Amino acid sequence: MSLYKAIIRPIFFQFDPEKVHYFTFDMIKFMSKIPGVSSIVRSMFKVEDTKLERELFGITFPNPVGLAAGFDKNAVLFNELADYGFGFIEIGTVTPKAQAGNPKKRLFRLKDDHGIINRMGFNNNGIEAAIQNLKKNKGKVIVGGNIGKNTDIPTEQYTQDYCEVFEALHPHVDYFVLNVSCPNVSSHAKLGDKDYLLELIAAVQKINKTKKELRPILLKIAPDLNPNQLDEIIEIVAETKIDGVIASNTSVNREGLKATEERLQEIGNGGLSGKPIKDRSTATIKYLAETSNKAFPIIGVGGIHSAEDALEKIAAGADLVQVYTGFIYEGPSLVKKINKAILQSS
Repeated sequence: MSLYKAIIRPIFFQFDPEKVHYFTFDMIKFMSKIPGVSSIVRSMFKVEDTKLERELFGITFPNPVGLAAGFDKNAVLFNELADYGFGFIEIGTVTPKAQAGNPKKRLFRLKDDHGIINRMGFNNNGIEAAIQNLKKNKGKVIVGGNIGKNTDIPTEQYTQDYCEVFEALHPHVDYFVLNVSCPNVSSHAKLGDKDYLLELIAAVQKINKTKKELRPILLKIAPDLNPNQLDEIIEIVAETKIDGVIASNTSVNREGLKATEERLQEIGNGGLSGKPIKDRSTATIKYLAETSNKAFPIIGVGGIHSAEDALEKIAAGADLVQVYTGFIYEGPSLVKKINKAILQSS
């Protein structure tokens, strides 16, 4: 058992998850300022091999393992997190204006399930704060920008919000993700409507075409979509020529959990991530890849807690993978284990 799982995780798991999250950020920031620490961390966790490189939508990823959005919402830690061996890091979700998100407590561990339920509600410091942090980019890692809308706006302003963040972040990120599938924000249904998605994608693509360099645009979808809805996603990609899909976001499904009904009622609503959504996410990837005849790139995320889980996603049709909950439960060595397993299987 790793030092992280034997000592660090049991201590962290005694405390409120959101407080631990920010404590960890402060600790990593502090440690990275000590001369030589970044080099030591890189030597421990980074796997460098040209066989790990992946060329997708005009970007060369040094390895296929990324950190999913939601971890570094405000782009405060991506330079330091790059030392842990990630091939890319997705910041956000970023909205035009800063917003507090949903009332606390809003982040809950399901320890027996190796899962997390969150209803953060796009809490972030807004575009300007993200840009100020992204200006400090040391160029150590590919950065994606996951973008959304502010919660308290009327429906007719949704597209305007996405466009505002897209325009502002364009010079500072390598690719974009339209987050239209988070279950913790208002008007989830409208954001999943095909006609609306066509409108939204067209609007950001129009801005993209005015720039010197095009940025790849991906759509992040839920793991709870049925085959008809997934067929619509395939149609949307074909119609809009959007660059790819991230499958998948958190789930509202609570089937098959070890957590008691009482515990789930106590927690309330929110998006479920981690091991419980592994198979659903993989099935979504497999359906998209097979039904579309692998017509577009897919980033696979959801329940990756081991190298085997990542290889399963890749076998299902994912070109790249992302971790989040698995990174919290398994520790930073997970990224290295996945990259080594990919090398061994290639």
